[in-house]
Amino acid sequence: MRPLLEEDWEYDIMTIQVNKLNKSFGPEIAHYQGCSTLSLCYGCGSCSGVCPVEKVVPEFDPRKIVHMASLGLEKQLLESDEIWACSQCQSCIPVCPQEVRCADIIKGLREEAVKRGLADSDRLASLGVFAQVDPGKCVACLTCVRLCPFGAPYIAGSGSAYIEPDLCKACGICVLECPAEAIELAPSLEARGMRNGGRDVN
Repeated sequence: MRPLLEEDWEYDIMTIQVNKLNKSFGPEIAHYQGCSTLSLCYGCGSCSGVCPVEKVVPEFDPRKIVHMASLGLEKQLLESDEIWACSQCQSCIPVCPQEVRCADIIKGLREEAVKRGLADSDRLASLGVFAQVDPGKCVACLTCVRLCPFGAPYIAGSGSAYIEPDLCKACGICVLECPAEAIELAPSLEARGMRNGGRDVN
């Protein structure tokens, strides 16, 4: 995966090469839950103005992502890191005058990337999208299972905890509370941006 580059999302439609557009991509994403409003966005920027992630990860812009999906910039979006930067806080949803559900659209893009095999678990773990358990350290004490508000960890058949990537919100509770220090969570793009004053997330 690579970050979104300016040439991928330039708002002047004349600069986008037609062969990079997939006209059926927007309608395809619109089938995911909460994504049917994709075509209603007119780019006012309310979502970007309220987004806490955008404040520390300048490369992340919900308006840009929704616009790219509408245009059909499929490859550039599904292979980008930025769709994984969204914290899914949903602050963008109530401020949209068109009732576009930006967070849901980004979630739909993530699901499509996973479905197409463009986002494997190692890549997502390195981006801090979900926590991982070291089976060699796990003592199956159930601390993570009891404390997780999202029901992501469970004890697998191997006898150690496993964290379901689709359910994990990368909140870090399990990492802090694990007595065996068996759970790891890479810094998210948002955390890296905060650490670097919102300037550099590499």
